[in-house]
Amino acid sequence: MNLPKRMLVANVAWAQEIARRDPHFFSALAAGQKPQVLWIGCSDSRVPAESVTHCAPGDLFVHRNIANLFHPDDDNTMSVLEYAVRVLRVAHIIVCGHYGCGGVRASLLPPADALPHVNRRIEPLCALVRAHRAALECLPSEEARVNRVAELSVIEQVRLLREHPLVRESAPAPLVHGWIFSLGDGQLRELASGYDPQTAVAVAAA
Repeated sequence: MNLPKRMLVANVAWAQEIARRDPHFFSALAAGQKPQVLWIGCSDSRVPAESVTHCAPGDLFVHRNIANLFHPDDDNTMSVLEYAVRVLRVAHIIVCGHYGCGGVRASLLPPADALPHVNRRIEPLCALVRAHRAALECLPSEEARVNRVAELSVIEQVRLLREHPLVRESAPAPLVHGWIFSLGDGQLRELASGYDPQTAVAVAAA
């Protein structure tokens, strides 16, 4: 049995198990969504939002892209943010990066000729690398540099989101958090707290 077929079979088992535990689960799910969180994460297959946070369907409104970047000029990103803030009225926005991110790693390397779309997508990361080049060159390894840029990028996306009019002028404005996920131990770490805007400044300067 190939993988897509196994996935369909697994879905049947999952749906039956959920319905057995909670006969009203799917009828409630079909009635509409009221997530409290917009999750902006990386497309990396190893960082599924619901799995790493142990959330159920309906808990998170999710937008994933290469290297969990917020692009104010990207209609895909902006339509997600607009709907989350103005229609769903989410209380929290979480930007979640991860250590060992391939998009971040690419920003530290020369552009790949075979990946023009990726090159354009990660240009803000490349600019971040240029801005912090001196500090990054002091780190002991490529892995340390990749992981530090992943942290700096999360902080930058948090800043951009907090400053965007859609977020800033909303009443009440959703709290924007910056998290990072470790592939090595499965743990999430808070880099910027939505409750304390100064946290982002402190972490970025560290």
